[in-house]
Amino acid sequence: MSGLGDKLKGAAQEAAGKAKAAVGNATDDPGMTSEGHADQVRGQGNQFKGDAKGKVNDVIDRVGDAVNDNKRRNP
Repeated sequence: MSGLGDKLKGAAQEAAGKAKAAVGNATDDPGMTSEGHADQVRGQGNQFKGDAKGKVNDVIDRVGDAVNDNKRRNP
């Protein structure tokens, strides 16, 4: 999955987790509340993973650009 895909999936997981935790609180269901909190954390983790993938891809692109520039200057 792409970095953007991970970020979107994470945002959806986090939102669903917040909703689940709210329902758990409203219905006095500690299990559902805990599951909701866990989903939120998983969502945040996926968003972090997406950010990391994006940054790694940016570095790879910059290195590739630098190599190509060097090849053009020094054929």
